[in-house]
Amino acid sequence: MDKSWMYARKFSEAYVDGVHEFIEYVESHMGKECHVRCPCTRCLNLIIADLKLVRKHILENGIDPGYVTWFYHGESTAHSAVGDATVQETAVYNESEDEDDGVNDILFDLRDQYTQSDTHGVDNTNHGGVPAYLEELISGAKTELYPGCKKLMKSSFPDGETLPDSYYEAKKFLRELGMGYECIHACKYDCALYWKENEKLEACPICQTGRWKVNGGVGKKIPHKILRYFLLKPRLQRLFMSEKTSKKMVWHNEKRVDDDYMRHPADSIAWKDFDKEFPRFAEDPRNMRLALATDGFNPFENMSTSYSMWPVILAPLNLPPRDCMKDPFLFLSLLIPGKNSPGKDIDVYLRPLVDELKELFNEGADTFDVSRKKTFRMHASILWTINDFPAYGDLSGWITKGYMACPTCNEDTYSVKLRNKICYMGHRRNLPKNHSWRKDKKNFNGKREDSAPPKSLTGEDMLLQLHRLQTRVSGKHDSNKKRKRGAEELNWSKRSILFELPYWSKLKLRHNLDVMHIEKNICESILGTLMNVEGKTKDTAKARLDLEDMNIRKELHLIKKGNEKYAMPAASYVMTKKERQDFCEFIRNVKFPDGYAFNISRCVTSTDQKLSGMKSHDCHVLLQRILPVGIRGSVTKEVREVLTEVGQFFQHLCCKKLNKTELEKMKGDICLILCKLEKIYPPAFFDVMVHLSIHLPDKGILGGPVQFRWMYPIERCP
Repeated sequence: MDKSWMYARKFSEAYVDGVHEFIEYVESHMGKECHVRCPCTRCLNLIIADLKLVRKHILENGIDPGYVTWFYHGESTAHSAVGDATVQETAVYNESEDEDDGVNDILFDLRDQYTQSDTHGVDNTNHGGVPAYLEELISGAKTELYPGCKKLMKSSFPDGETLPDSYYEAKKFLRELGMGYECIHACKYDCALYWKENEKLEACPICQTGRWKVNGGVGKKIPHKILRYFLLKPRLQRLFMSEKTSKKMVWHNEKRVDDDYMRHPADSIAWKDFDKEFPRFAEDPRNMRLALATDGFNPFENMSTSYSMWPVILAPLNLPPRDCMKDPFLFLSLLIPGKNSPGKDIDVYLRPLVDELKELFNEGADTFDVSRKKTFRMHASILWTINDFPAYGDLSGWITKGYMACPTCNEDTYSVKLRNKICYMGHRRNLPKNHSWRKDKKNFNGKREDSAPPKSLTGEDMLLQLHRLQTRVSGKHDSNKKRKRGAEELNWSKRSILFELPYWSKLKLRHNLDVMHIEKNICESILGTLMNVEGKTKDTAKARLDLEDMNIRKELHLIKKGNEKYAMPAASYVMTKKERQDFCEFIRNVKFPDGYAFNISRCVTSTDQKLSGMKSHDCHVLLQRILPVGIRGSVTKEVREVLTEVGQFFQHLCCKKLNKTELEKMKGDICLILCKLEKIYPPAFFDVMVHLSIHLPDKGILGGPVQFRWMYPIERCP
């Protein structure tokens, strides 16, 4: 049916004729005496009225232009896209009916799944337990609790009502549709799960701690910890029960533009290499590629309470960019209990999920695709993980502290022990062999740099390193004492459970470096040093003593003033008091377009002229957009230029589409930027987060745009 009249001028001949056709359409599908929702621009389908009043409202107020599919007036959503006015299920409204909550649409999608023929020979009447309840659910959805009332409490209902008898019965009803979860008891010290072979045990099989909290033998037994496990298979299958969503699952294969730009994970080397390694998996574009993310959060409003729960979230990467990593498609898979972080014992809690992932990759699951009206064997795999740097260490097994804190450089990490910390410098080794800075002793660490860049390791290389690792007993029980690591074990603390996945060692990019937290930490280090914020600045007395120890930059060495008193010479990278005041005043007056950024001026303190309380996105905007402008006229030209280059680097890195040639150029740019920073800032400035920025272009080449690989959508997930 032609709906162009909806966008015509009110009172025009085309518009008036269109309104009459709309009313005739409603009468033919829902009856002349029916009461329907009014789609005018004022009522917006919220008011139910007779057709005479609806006609009057539409003529006077205009019709809602966003109401393209007339599903409140008899049009089927399944046929609206092709202009077919055939109605599969008609929802007739009268004075006694309330608004539809969409349950019927879900059930009819389910019914379609089990009434279509199966090209694989799989019986469609026996799928995951749902068909046994399907007819009951459809008939129940059409049955009123009792005539005339739907919204009163159960206690006020007369005889004959059909509400569930209890909260448990309601949960049981949802569980039959695959919307429930399993409760798995866990050891108090994170040693093991009471699951499968351990399900009937009364004590931990590792530390022998009792399963239950002691309550004097009175009342119900309460376990120390409960892991909530949400089955993955039925949730992935439900993506194909909606025609609209099932079509999105193959967007990466049918509608993606294949050129020199990367706009989606499917454009990345990691995705394409996985398809080459596992061609049978790649044959069907409906097979699911997933990202696994985890992070700790405090579930209580009182943030002073020390408590940390760890959700494990899975994100389907098959979706188009506008839907990928969005809230409706982020699946909570595990809810790991607190109150303390599981740390490197997170593998204990990942066991049920990893077992299901192995089954989904090897065997798959029969899934009905409602858009193609066929059943296919769906497989799934994890393409990479998304987490902050501490969680990176927990998941990968590589300790992200100490002399070999960088998991990418591995045993080739360049680190130096200072007076009170370890710094990570030596970025000149990434320069070309004939670069003049390699021979520059005076402006760097006082030494020539002749070493080669660190070599990149494959999954097989890491497995060889893990073979030298001693077996570790999980858990935090007192009897499980910390042992001293041998030199041959490098920084490995464990063999990650993810290596049990048959494809894990073949992946090009197993764990992402989180750009969000790296950018935030670099921004805080720069601002803290620039504004000389106590507790945040890297330019301390100990940092100046480090320069003396290394015998470099004598103009910044401490100057002795009397007995046991020293003065710190002014540094080019620190603002004066007047420059700080001007910078803070500039921040106060910055205005942004609506929705671009939060009010960063709230972070400026009026008393001591510093920035505090900045969130990750505040740092994101400030480093890339505000800082390069705000420091004009402050510090030296050399410092201004390099800080501007830092902002431009992250600005290009965070683009929604990336060019592979540009990323190769950025690899050289970030190396030069870090070398320039080494010439200006003291060694204490170079913590591991600053160092990790040198690996970000490589990760971008492997994984594509950062929007699908950073923590913003995970931390903002409701």
